[in-house]
Amino acid sequence: MSIIIKPVISEKANYLTDLRGTYSFLVNPKSNKIQIKKAVEAAYGVKVADVNTMIYAPKVSSKYTKKGLQVGKTNKLKKAVIKLAEGEVIDIFAVN
Repeated sequence: MSIIIKPVISEKANYLTDLRGTYSFLVNPKSNKIQIKKAVEAAYGVKVADVNTMIYAPKVSSKYTKKGLQVGKTNKLKKAVIKLAEGEVIDIFAVN
């Protein structure tokens, strides 16, 4: 089970990185804060000070077609906001 799916790269996430030193990641919805902390420390070699998580519910959409009502939904998402220890930095755009 992979804990970290991908980093969130958006204007707001970059602003919070510059302002507070926090990094945002999409993570597995079944993972907890301890697992997320260990996964980030192992993947990037940094010391994590704090982990906050948010769960986004699936969005349901429907439309009428010739075949009737078509209903679909997106996946459930979990986002983790990681605050690093003082002086630590993650280079998300680094090429491995």
